[in-house]
Amino acid sequence: MSATSRKAAQTTHDFGDSLGLVAAHQHPNGGGWVADTARVSGSAYVSETARVFGAAQVYESAQVYESAQVSGDAIVSGGAIVYGNARVFGNAIVSGDAIVSGNAHLFGNAHVYGSARVFGDAKIESGSIGRVPIDSAAALARYLAVLAAAKGGAR
Repeated sequence: MSATSRKAAQTTHDFGDSLGLVAAHQHPNGGGWVADTARVSGSAYVSETARVFGAAQVYESAQVYESAQVSGDAIVSGGAIVYGNARVFGNAIVSGDAIVSGNAHLFGNAHVYGSARVFGDAKIESGSIGRVPIDSAAALARYLAVLAAAKGGAR
């Protein structure tokens, strides 16, 4: 077989998102699976058991490890870390030194930034959280109520 007629083998992976096998590769920094439709910078870390797929983006020194998944149009950047069984998807953004861990889900238009921590079974669908640990929906509701009261009292 001549070199010009040889076809390169395409690597595929099933991300478990009902799309079946899609074109993918293992990230050189950690070995985790990254769909060819996603973008992960060379300086970012994706561990062997982590997954980045859809149109997700992981930039700078961000880390995705253990069984964590970043998908959809989500962005993880800066020194942000997503780990455990955490899921970041939809249009969610994790930036700065924020951490999403445990079984937390960050989705919709949620933005976690600064030194915020989202962990446990927290489910955050929208809004911005900075510099605050959120470990449950009840804790988030209390935090948002305090913010709303503070804004109302500042008139």
